[in-house]
Order: sequence, then structure tokens, then C-alpha cells
Amino acid sequence: MSNTTQSEITYPDVNINIVRAKEPIDIPIVENRIATTAGSPNFIRHITFDVTGTPLEGKVVAGQSIGIIPEGVDERGKPHKVRLYSVSSPTRGEDGAGKLISTTVKRVIDEHWDTQELFTGVCSNYLSSRKAGMMVKMTGPSGKRFILPENPTEYNYLFFAAGTGIAPFRGMIMDLMEQNSKNEIAMIFGCPYRTDVLYREYFEPLAQSVENFHFLKSISREEPRQDGSKYYVQYQLIDNRALLEPLLKKNNTLIYVCGLKWMETGIYQILAQQGYLDYLKVKDELMEKDPASWSWDDIKTIKPSDRMNVEVY
Repeated sequence: MSNTTQSEITYPDVNINIVRAKEPIDIPIVENRIATTAGSPNFIRHITFDVTGTPLEGKVVAGQSIGIIPEGVDERGKPHKVRLYSVSSPTRGEDGAGKLISTTVKRVIDEHWDTQELFTGVCSNYLSSRKAGMMVKMTGPSGKRFILPENPTEYNYLFFAAGTGIAPFRGMIMDLMEQNSKNEIAMIFGCPYRTDVLYREYFEPLAQSVENFHFLKSISREEPRQDGSKYYVQYQLIDNRALLEPLLKKNNTLIYVCGLKWMETGIYQILAQQGYLDYLKVKDELMEKDPASWSWDDIKTIKPSDRMNVEVY
């Protein structure tokens, strides 16, 4: 196969905003199961919805998002707004017919730094507490770029995810496996503890049975790297360079990044240090500085090229 050049990357037309926030539809939950293992300090759930007979049936593509409107009102007494969640199901749905779509939700339970008061995420806790058979108000789908390109089996992929950022990649990889992709796929996943490795029951056996699929885990709060730094996803570019460098050098390799805001910082820095500037749009004056010294203000000026898709929140 000849390498595909950057200018040839195109994305399929997908449906967006079929169901809008002004007229959400009631959708039943058919499954709500814990996705972490026993002993995890985090509560992350895999939630599946039945969109049979609605405008969303068969219209949601892996990588897109659905919107959920939680019940109740905000502190101003106004109805809650839509919250977006990446779908974790493949394009064919969990059922193979586009009727069952899923997402991955982490309960947000934290403390305000200033007031020391506990706060909880409105929609994440609402969704996590809903049981099978209960209804939610849904909108969508959203997103037309953070999806697989046309002719997806022509590319190699590096998928970087932190936490629930793995959701869209579960669906994308399922799509690629269904299409019998023979190119290299690396799923690079980061989480605090081994108990938080999401969808290991799918990815670990897949890595053992499919030669071109690699599942690289970065566990950040257990044993440190040799230099004392934490195992964040960007360090796979160094620690697994023998595997990843040949992929990065190919013109038909794409990078996707999904997870918490700022996770892209280290990825950008190491890509630049290793000379893989095809994946980034970096201003000339910034290239005069050592990438390791780039500040957050510097990082904000960098844009992903057409060979990289970034979705952070």
C-alpha cells in the first residue's frame, strides 16, 4: 500500500443535531454497569440507551457525542443545559443494528479549593444514578470531525486517552476491527490506578489475538518511571519508542487525543522534541525555544495539523 499524504485526508459526512435541545427525546436506559474494578476510588460507569424507533436510530457514528439534559434546575432556577458525552459504542451500535448506543460516565465528586465544600457534577451523578428502565432526555448527535476518516483501513492510528476519554476509541477500534483493518493501531490509555483501566475485558484480549493492535497502559499514581516522573500517556512516545516511532514516521498515520484538558501539552512537547512536526502547527518563533520549556500560553498557540484530532474538556 502506498502512503497517504496529509492533503488527501477526508472525513465522511455525518448527521449532526438531528435532535435539538429545544425538543429533546425521552430515551430509556437499558444497562448501567460499573466499568472499574473492585477497590477503585473512582466510580465510572458504562451506560447503554435504547434509541429504537427514534430519529437517532442508526444515525450515531463512533466518535460523535450525544447530549443529556439532567432533571431539575440550576442555582438560578433555570432548567439544566445539555451536557455532551462521547459515545463508546461502535457505529453499528452495541446491538449491531444502531439501536443501542452507549457512553462512559465518571461521577464527579470533588472539593472546592477555596471554600473546602464538596461539589458534585450535576449530569455525571444524575446519569450514574439512573437505573435500567429509567428515561433520560437526549439530544444529538454532535461532532463531525472527531471520527474516523473515509477509507479508515488505509491509516495507522495512535489513540491517546485519559480516563473516560477512551470512550470514542472503543467504538472506533470496534469499527476498525469489523472492517478487518491490517494497519497498526496503538491504544494508549492513562489512568491513576490499575483498578481504573477501562474496557480491559475488550482491549487486553484484542491485543493478544490481533497482531496489529497494541494496548499500552500508563498508570500514573503507582510506581514512577526510572527518572521519578509519573507514567503519563505522553511518555509512551519515549518508553515504547521502538514500537511507536515506525508508526509516527509513516505518512498514513493519524493521531487522536481525547481526555482532560492539558493532557495534550506533554504529547505536543515530546512530538516536537522527537521531530514529528507533521502532526502540529507550531509558530516559527516558538520553535526557537526548547519544547520542554513551552508554557501553557505557548501550548495554546499550537494547533493540531490535519493528521491529528484533539478533543479535550
